[in-house]
Amino acid sequence: MSYQSEITSAAQLIGGNGDPWKGIDAEAVARMRLQNRFACGLDIARYTAGIMRRDMAAYDADPAAYTQSLGCWHGFIAQQKMIAVKKHFGTTKGRYLYLSGWMIAALRSEFGPLPDQSMHEKTSVPALIEEIYTFLRQADSRELSLLFRDLDKAREAGNELEEQRLLNAIDAHETHVVPIVADIDAGFGNAEATYLLAKKMIEAGACAIQIENQVSDEKQCGHQDGKVTVPHEDFIAKLRAVRYAFLELGVDDGIIVARTDSLGAGLTKQFAVSKKPGDIGDQYNSFLDCEEIDDVAQANGDVLINRGGKLMRPRRLASGLFQFKSGTGEDRCVLDCITSLQNGADLIWIETEKPHIEQIAGMMDRIREVVPNAKLAYNNSPSFNWTLNFRQQVYDAWAAEGRDVSGYDRAKLMSAEYDGTELGAEADERIRTFQRDAAARAGIFHHLITLPTYHTAALSTDNLAREYFGDAGMLGYVKNVQREEIRQGIACVKHQNMSGSDIGDDHKEYFAGEAALKAGGANNTMNQFAA
Repeated sequence: MSYQSEITSAAQLIGGNGDPWKGIDAEAVARMRLQNRFACGLDIARYTAGIMRRDMAAYDADPAAYTQSLGCWHGFIAQQKMIAVKKHFGTTKGRYLYLSGWMIAALRSEFGPLPDQSMHEKTSVPALIEEIYTFLRQADSRELSLLFRDLDKAREAGNELEEQRLLNAIDAHETHVVPIVADIDAGFGNAEATYLLAKKMIEAGACAIQIENQVSDEKQCGHQDGKVTVPHEDFIAKLRAVRYAFLELGVDDGIIVARTDSLGAGLTKQFAVSKKPGDIGDQYNSFLDCEEIDDVAQANGDVLINRGGKLMRPRRLASGLFQFKSGTGEDRCVLDCITSLQNGADLIWIETEKPHIEQIAGMMDRIREVVPNAKLAYNNSPSFNWTLNFRQQVYDAWAAEGRDVSGYDRAKLMSAEYDGTELGAEADERIRTFQRDAAARAGIFHHLITLPTYHTAALSTDNLAREYFGDAGMLGYVKNVQREEIRQGIACVKHQNMSGSDIGDDHKEYFAGEAALKAGGANNTMNQFAA
């Protein structure tokens, strides 16, 4: 509804309740309604699922229409990110949020910092989703509050042109609420546990849930060793569990992102159930590293399988885990992705060990032979040394072309001495265009960075600590933080306004009229930043 329609609706409601409601102002009600657009998390999940579905269709039509997100570990960080996006680009279109299980484990667990092994409380995942959307909704409320205040000033000044401009701006207001791709790890247990947690995540506002094919109680970070995958049927059951959760809650177009860790996972905890040769269970088991057994007596206490009429003993580690044949990771990834897409997943995620477009594209070409509209969400991970990887890629490409690379030491290309070189410049350009190029060549619909704000918080805090506790003293804060906030127009320089003080003043005036004791008077030191 438009602003004026909301006022009219509120006025009719108030008028219908007679004198007892005469102290209620219709325009104030309209403002509060517009500032609280989403009544609950399910409203958010339904709204943002629609955004993602439209964006996916747009990408199918044009790969240049890829989407992006940054991982955020606190509602405030997510809020400031989206405020910055609106400030710099004028719209949130194509920009999402990523919720990282790694960052919840490291930063949000009551146990303190934990490794990314699903040891954090399950409840911390939906709690962070709810927190993020609380902060994003507050950003809406704050932005609209500023428009309402400007509208009042225009009316007081009799400036009808400015009044109409502001009314149009209020009606056209774009929310800070955007889709969250939320990490449910390996599902935190069996399919029932996955379903129960997925429901809580969706109720908090998640429209897209990312789940990986690792064993829940052996889960490892995607960029560490020791990963153990599950047979396809086990993973499919969890995909179905998430879909049932979406459908039960009325988010009919919710998005499931199926992640495979098979590229770096060389182990399995169990064999797949196979009912006939060539079925999905048989295909999973075919990757097991086995040795032929002639004498059953040699296999005391071992598990044996029949492979093509031969009795085979899978290689088992001291841990009891079974290993896959070396060099089968890409084949297993392709099979994982096709199987997931054929069983309800909307997007796939291949966790790689390096950012290499042709490696990703080689797998996607095979996947798209079976599922033509297959699309990836891809982790532009801080676990990659992007500078070294791309400099080595350029070095190798130049060497293959016969160019002279004698002036470069491939093993030491991270060195700052190469920053100003031609090789360094070409590597940086490849990094700059990586997302665009990978979207076009490798089917990547959504580019995300899992842990960026973890690293930015660490870097900025280190810089401030070095300056403030060193010779610079207070100048270390003023020069490098506050002065830059003012000059770059960072909204948080007025931290009282950002925390909701002015919104509180608005409410005080609605509730108490002229008797309201407001914080935003002439003696408020935030007025120093008015200029």
